Amino acid sequence: MSVSELYSQYTRVWIPDPDEVWRSAELTKDYKEGEKSLQLRLEDETIREYPIDVQSNQLPFLRNPDILVGENDLTALSYLHEPAVLHNLKVRFLESNHIYTYCGIVLVAINPYEQLPIYGQDVIYAYSGQNMGDMDPHIFAVAEEAYKQMARDEKNQSIIVSGESGAGKTVSAKYAMRYFATVSGSASDTNIEEKVLASSPIMEAIGNAKTTRNDNSSRFGKYIQIGFDKRYRIIGANMRTYLLEKSRVVFQADDERNYHIFYQLCAAASLPEFKELALTCAEDFFYVSQGGDTSIEGVDDAEDFEKTRQAFTLLGVRESHQINIFKIIASILHLGNVEIQAERDGESCSISPKDEHLSNFCQLLGVEHSQMEHWLCHRKLVTTSETYVKTMSLQQVVNARNALAKHIYAQLFGWIVGHINKALHTSLKQHSFIGVLDIYGFETFDVNSFEQFCINYANEKLQQQFNLHVFKLEQEEYMKEQIPWTLIDFYDNQPCIDLIEAKLGILDLLDEECKVPKGTDQNWAQKLYDRHSGNQHFQKPRMSNTAFIVVHFADKVEYLSDSFLEKNRDTVYEEQINILKASKFPLVADLFHDGKDSAPAAATSSKISVRSAKPPLKASNKEHKKTVGHQFRTSLQLLMETLNTTTPHYVRCIKPNDEKLPFCFDPKRAVQQLRACGVLETIRISAAGYPSRWAYHDFYNRYRVLVKKKELANTDKKAICKSVLESLIKDPDKFQFGRTKIFFRAGQVAYLEKLRADKFRAATIMIQKTVRGWLQKVKYRRLKAATLTLQRYCRGHLARRLAEHLRRTRAAVVLQKQYRMRRARQAYRRVHRATVVIQAFTRGMFVRRIYHQVLREHKATIIQKHVRSWMARRSFQRLRGAAIVIQCGFRRLKAKQELKALKIEARSAEHLKRLNVGMENKVVQLQRKIDDQNKEFKMLSEQLSAITSTHATEVEKLKGELACYQQSQGGDSSPQLQEEVESLRTELQRAHSERKVLEDAHTREKDELRKRVADLEQENALLKDEKEQLNNQILCQSKDEFAQNSVKENLLMKKELEEERSRYQNLVKEYSRLEQRYDNLRDEMTIIKQTPGHRRNPSNQSSLESDSNYPSISTSEVGDTEDALQQVEEIGLEKAAMDLTVFLKLQKRVRELEQERKKLQVQLEKKEQQDSKKIQAEQPTSDLDLDQDADLAYNSLKRQELESENKKLKNELNELRKAVADQASEHSAADGTPDTYCLLLNQLKLAHEELEVRKEEVLILRTQIVSADQRRLAGKGSEPNINARTSWPNSEKHVDQEDAIEAYHGVCQTNRLLEAQLQAQSREHEEEVDGLKAQVEALKEEMDRQQQTFCQTLLLSPEAQVEFGIQQEMSRLTNENLDLKELVEKLEKNERKLKKQLKIYMKKVQDLEAAQALAQSERRRHELNRQVTVQRKEKDFQGMLEYHKEDEALLIRNLVTDLKPQALAGTVPCLPAYILYMCIRHADYVNDDLKVHSLLTSTINGIKKVLKKHNDDFEMTSFWLSNTCRLLHCLKQYSGDEGFMTQNTAKQNEHCLKNFDLTEYRQVLSDLSIQIYQQLIKISEGLLQPMIVSAMLENESIQGLSGVKPTGYRKRTSSLADGDNSYCLEAIIRQMNSFHTVMCDQGLDPEIIRQVFKQLFYMITAVTLNNLLLRKDVCSWSTGMQLRYNISQLEEWLRGRNLHQREVAETMEPLIQAAQLLQLKKKSPEDAEAICSLCTALSTQQIVKILNLYTPLNEFEERVTVAFIRTIQAQLQERNDPQHLLLDFKHTFPVLFPFNPSSLTMDSIHIPACLNLEFLNEV
Repeated sequence: MSVSELYSQYTRVWIPDPDEVWRSAELTKDYKEGEKSLQLRLEDETIREYPIDVQSNQLPFLRNPDILVGENDLTALSYLHEPAVLHNLKVRFLESNHIYTYCGIVLVAINPYEQLPIYGQDVIYAYSGQNMGDMDPHIFAVAEEAYKQMARDEKNQSIIVSGESGAGKTVSAKYAMRYFATVSGSASDTNIEEKVLASSPIMEAIGNAKTTRNDNSSRFGKYIQIGFDKRYRIIGANMRTYLLEKSRVVFQADDERNYHIFYQLCAAASLPEFKELALTCAEDFFYVSQGGDTSIEGVDDAEDFEKTRQAFTLLGVRESHQINIFKIIASILHLGNVEIQAERDGESCSISPKDEHLSNFCQLLGVEHSQMEHWLCHRKLVTTSETYVKTMSLQQVVNARNALAKHIYAQLFGWIVGHINKALHTSLKQHSFIGVLDIYGFETFDVNSFEQFCINYANEKLQQQFNLHVFKLEQEEYMKEQIPWTLIDFYDNQPCIDLIEAKLGILDLLDEECKVPKGTDQNWAQKLYDRHSGNQHFQKPRMSNTAFIVVHFADKVEYLSDSFLEKNRDTVYEEQINILKASKFPLVADLFHDGKDSAPAAATSSKISVRSAKPPLKASNKEHKKTVGHQFRTSLQLLMETLNTTTPHYVRCIKPNDEKLPFCFDPKRAVQQLRACGVLETIRISAAGYPSRWAYHDFYNRYRVLVKKKELANTDKKAICKSVLESLIKDPDKFQFGRTKIFFRAGQVAYLEKLRADKFRAATIMIQKTVRGWLQKVKYRRLKAATLTLQRYCRGHLARRLAEHLRRTRAAVVLQKQYRMRRARQAYRRVHRATVVIQAFTRGMFVRRIYHQVLREHKATIIQKHVRSWMARRSFQRLRGAAIVIQCGFRRLKAKQELKALKIEARSAEHLKRLNVGMENKVVQLQRKIDDQNKEFKMLSEQLSAITSTHATEVEKLKGELACYQQSQGGDSSPQLQEEVESLRTELQRAHSERKVLEDAHTREKDELRKRVADLEQENALLKDEKEQLNNQILCQSKDEFAQNSVKENLLMKKELEEERSRYQNLVKEYSRLEQRYDNLRDEMTIIKQTPGHRRNPSNQSSLESDSNYPSISTSEVGDTEDALQQVEEIGLEKAAMDLTVFLKLQKRVRELEQERKKLQVQLEKKEQQDSKKIQAEQPTSDLDLDQDADLAYNSLKRQELESENKKLKNELNELRKAVADQASEHSAADGTPDTYCLLLNQLKLAHEELEVRKEEVLILRTQIVSADQRRLAGKGSEPNINARTSWPNSEKHVDQEDAIEAYHGVCQTNRLLEAQLQAQSREHEEEVDGLKAQVEALKEEMDRQQQTFCQTLLLSPEAQVEFGIQQEMSRLTNENLDLKELVEKLEKNERKLKKQLKIYMKKVQDLEAAQALAQSERRRHELNRQVTVQRKEKDFQGMLEYHKEDEALLIRNLVTDLKPQALAGTVPCLPAYILYMCIRHADYVNDDLKVHSLLTSTINGIKKVLKKHNDDFEMTSFWLSNTCRLLHCLKQYSGDEGFMTQNTAKQNEHCLKNFDLTEYRQVLSDLSIQIYQQLIKISEGLLQPMIVSAMLENESIQGLSGVKPTGYRKRTSSLADGDNSYCLEAIIRQMNSFHTVMCDQGLDPEIIRQVFKQLFYMITAVTLNNLLLRKDVCSWSTGMQLRYNISQLEEWLRGRNLHQREVAETMEPLIQAAQLLQLKKKSPEDAEAICSLCTALSTQQIVKILNLYTPLNEFEERVTVAFIRTIQAQLQERNDPQHLLLDFKHTFPVLFPFNPSSLTMDSIHIPACLNLEFLNEV
């Protein structure tokens, strides 16, 4: 790139100017090489010709593009030179009010002479943790960089603050130390950081003074080392001071003041404790009134003095020491006012003995007045032989007095510094430190003396160290980027330093001259001339022989040698010091004991010392004291060694003007200081190499408009950048490609910006041309369209008028037609309606008449029918009664006659023979009948076996078909299904085996019954034979004998009959009593069976349990379909419809009920057929026989039923005993209580024994009845034998005829009973056969269905076959799984019942144990009479949990301390809170206040312990916040307070607390909830805060919108991490989604969730807005667009979560307005009004700050003018905005916990097993 290309027309340059130093101008024509001048146009439009030196060809400096002006870092400028630096600082300072600017590693700070709101705590926290280049320049950024490098590199750091007096060095150093104290904090309770800050007001009071340049100028240098421990917290500090300006104590120039402490003490002189100081106002004292005005505008000395005293107290200075310090300071003031009177000879002087000030001086210091009066006017001269006392002249006395005053103040200053160091010292081990050096900058005045020489010497040393450090950093950067390193020539000031400090240098010659007794300043100056006249850095003034010039790095300085020797010696007369050493005040004496008196004694050796006879001469003080120059050089050398071991950070303070005007910039003064402080040297070093550095990505984004389209296809951005640069910049030396960056020579970035601007300008011209042409075309088309529109509207108007006329005419005709038609239609409808109404009423009347007539006839018919039937029944009943009476009488007569005949016939032998023949026939018939029955039974058995074999064959066949079908499906069934099939086969085989066993048992019982029937029939046959024989005997006997004996026999039979009847009645009564007793026992056993866990369910009862959302809610156990339907109604149709399992169970249950209904219907039909057959087959018998048969059958069936019931009860009792024994053994092993189990087992044994007794009684009763019947039969059979004297096979007793008849009837009844039993068994057998047949039919139907399905499947395609087969298999497995699940549910239900019953029994046992001592005797007496077990009724769960006191620690550990939120996933939210409340409720129920207090205290402490352990776990914190709030809500909801019970149900009101008021614990839980909420906010903010700035401001949500500007040195600071830690907005949304999901899953109240996100969105707004206010690079239009898009995404997220409430949206309003402010137009007053009306949520400072920071990203966008900002400020001046600039992102909104009652009842809570809370008992 040639010179002609750079210096072309419209190029702007800088030319020198005597007033403004540099002035901007613009070339009016192109420059050609060889021309002697440039044609320029200045900014005021004047034309000027700028001459050019042809020999040097030095062209004026080029000006940077406007896009680069105002950058945060001066090294980002393309052209690096003095005018560019000065202009950039000026623009930032005046237009943007930015006082800080980076210049490479240097922070340039310009004193604004105004308090700015940029140093608050919020600003400190905003810069904390940020990289130095990411935020706007600030002293806090430098401090953060030093702190971060100390922590990362573990290397000591230094912050070097330098500048002129009044430039703000002290303030900058103070803010740096304040930053360290705020960020790091203290490592102990000593508040060391407060002490470090407290040292500042003390040092300002004793070391700062007002000068013409600064109202608070530091008149000494200090280096403060702040020590840190391994955790980088402040543990101590140490301070070193340099070159205190002691001469200010005794002399001040005009408009200057002495040190502040003097004026502060005078301002507080009126205080009572300071009366003894004898001070008045400052104007009364000579030492503090020489400068004129003793006050400073805006400074209150009394208030500052109070701060100084507080600082002394904080640093541990006792009140007595403070008073002594103030006495010494006051004594100096009094010393200055001592009046010295000269004598007439002029060689001596005196002080009045009555001098008040001298008296005050001696009194305050505790010295003798006479000695001080004498030695102030005399001095002692010591020679080798004698000692002389010599008077002094007035000037000598004044100098001696001033020297004493300076020495006293210097010693006091040193003592205070030492005490501060002692207070800041720590015993802890220091790991690292950060040093803050506050030292004077380069000074040059009209008259420069010894102080300026030392100051400039120190700056020479610091500048050398600065140059070396800058050079080192540049070298490291080049080596890191692998750029070829070329040696850069930089200014080395080592020759100047050698001139000052080398051997025989200026300081050496000065010390040598001080040792000469007659040495003078002139002699010393002459020696300098002779020695260093040839040195290039030393010059002699032409017009003076007492001055010399030193060429420093910043400028030439002329020093006047007068008073150099005196100031270097710093002479104080020893006699005066000795007087002060003898002070009666220890503090004063200690100030002047330098500790050298003991040195010789310590240095003596063990050798014998030889003393001279003469006393040794006491050496003078000045001979052993080191000179000031030597001390300063030594301390400076130590300082440089310290700085060289640390990493330095530089702050250069600039004073903008000498008038101390706010925001006023004097270019001359600024350039002078920039040259002196080394900023321009940094610029020169950077400009010598490659000052402009771009990352490849940033370069590509900025200059991709210069890339050709075909090159954009390449994905390698690095290759694209290389090709573009090689094509645009032909000289390869102008740039270098580093590893991660591109390095440019000075001016190349400006050239690229020019090319980019030309590209945009050409594109803009093209766009404008196209748009203008389009606008003209649009205008023409608009005019043409308007013309056509006018024509169309005119024509349309005429046509519409004609059409309107025609329409009106047509409308009139239509209206007439419609009106007439409507009139006619209305008349017709009126007539039609009337006709219809008349017809309807008429027809209704006729129909009603007919209906009433038919109704009356029907009722009459019914009445007739009932009357006639009643009459017929009455007649029939009357006739039947008469017939029955007649029949009874007739039959009784016939019976008596037949009885008599039979008795007569029985006595005959022929009749007996005939009877025997008949009996044999009957026996044969009975035998034949038995054979027929056996054949029938055998046939039925064969049929049953055939059916069984057929069934087994079919089952095997079906199994085979099923196996074949499964094989045809490819055998893809899972192993689990095969295992289920095998298990089902095993169960089927087991069922077959059980069935076979039952059939065998049935066969054996049937054979026994058959054999018994045969025996009874045989016996019956014998009895019949005997009866026939008796009848024959009776008939053969004579009538006489019968007549004689009949009366006796009748009487005897009647007597026996009465006796037998009475015995029978007694037996019946006993039987009824036993039966009633048995019924009572059966009822008791029924109650026992109904207890939980031992109730026998009917076979058709099924347990259905509906699943719910939360397993912990116990579902009701349902026994039948009606209960299931009821449960479905209670749960709700939606849940029932959603629960597929319940639906399938109900569907299956419906099918089972339908099958059972069909079976019952078939059985009923069979029963009706059998009854009809029995009615047809039975012959009418006597009423007595029917009644007896019915009674006997009833008694028999009842006995059988009782026996079977006894067996069932016995089995259930055995099972209950076994279950209780197992449970009791487990509990006894765990709890050690075997007595309770034994007691329960004894009760069960007693109940079992009582049942056995009842069973034996029933058997005895049955035996008695049978024996009575046998006796009757035996009696009847023996009577004929006795009478006839005939031997009978069964009995030889005489049997009466009536007894025989009764016995016969008894045998018949027994036979009928046995026959009934046999028939019952036959019916059972038939029913079993019918059941098997039904099963066979069902299997046949199933087989037919499967065959049909198989045939249909064969017709389908192979894929459809597979799918159909899978569906069939799935349906089958579903049914099987449902059956198994139902079985499992039944078993689980029984298990729960047994456990619950066991708990109840254990509770009973405990109650019994409690009352055992009192009820022991009564129970024994009661057991003797009757064994009774007390049964408790089953009670429901009352929502209370009981635990033992010793289990409380285990409860807290399992439920609080060791609980993980993941373990309760899927359960009821806040389950621990419910469990804790149920435990609290039980303690309240038993009125145990200690238990309530202990449980709540342990719970609260456990929660605090968990939260302390997991202080960074969001999920755990949210979990316990929800549980704590829920427990708080439960305590309110069930407190009994009506205000909290409005939404409770009746069941919930039963769960309220009864005894205790837990209001205080509710307050404790509320406080705990607030603490947990604050911890939750802290955790969430800690997770979100690192993402906010990157996601909201830096990440490109809209690609290609933001541009990249050149960046300076700070973008490659060592604080930057190597990795890419950027976040996008999606990361924030994902994190908030995580927060929202966790809080919702854990049941946190929605209102609390809204408050959490309100706080988080406020924090997002505050952090984003604070960074926006502190970063110039993000204040642009594109950032506003990106920010608005990001905010809309966050608002969309809020709406999607139903969180977009007003209070949440208001937190983002400041950020929304800031984004809109960046996008609004900022030119006219109307724009200003729009901004003021829009930005209501932003303060005036924030609006102005954003406008000042607003930075255009390209040259086509204009900057915000200062006038526009002033307009904004004028319009907003009436606002009462807060003074803070930044939002407090740590502000926390007050949290509210609204009452949120729960809809759950306590009895519905189920405790999962995973909590290991088995020791909790449900009450």
